[in-house]
Amino acid sequence: MEGPASPAPAPGALPYYVAFSQLLGLTVVAMTGAWLGMYRGGIAWESALQFNVHPLCMVIGLVFLQGDALLVYRVFRNEAKRTTKVLHGLLHVFAFVIALVGLVAVFEHHRKKGYADLYSLHSWCGILVFALFFAQWLVGFSFFLFPGASFSLRSRYRPQHVFFGAAIFLLSVATALLGLKEALLFELGKGPRGNQINRRPPPAPETS
Repeated sequence: MEGPASPAPAPGALPYYVAFSQLLGLTVVAMTGAWLGMYRGGIAWESALQFNVHPLCMVIGLVFLQGDALLVYRVFRNEAKRTTKVLHGLLHVFAFVIALVGLVAVFEHHRKKGYADLYSLHSWCGILVFALFFAQWLVGFSFFLFPGASFSLRSRYRPQHVFFGAAIFLLSVATALLGLKEALLFELGKGPRGNQINRRPPPAPETS
């Protein structure tokens, strides 16, 4: 049975950094919800508001929960390794499920409205991030939680796992910002009709 981890002592200011990160993350989630509620009509699954499920789920899953998963080994550095591994994995599972709901919402919305899929840089980046996130979780589970990987193999892969975890998180944040910018550009492009709640991709050019 694995005992408590024995890393270097945590910085004295770590609790304050963690508290600030949680406050910042919850503020981002709350502001996203407020923006959707006040300026984009709210959230509903069986209506034209289904699209709004997408940004909220992605911010909760791939930004807030994924960020918390990365903090597990810092916050619970004195707990048993097995406990921190399971918590780290579970937070990623919750992030994946919530992000999957957001992904289904946007594809369902496009299907119902007859819009094209994957028509923007944000959408392609989003699919890439989601695929990388899922692959990272599968490989991490196989190496660190599945009872079969050798200790030497885990040790060799651990630096890559840490690097790709941080890289995917940064890509998630960048993709979320790209999506917000895209939403803003669509609203600005509507001119006096900017109070509409749904985004629509630009029409395909007419051919003779």
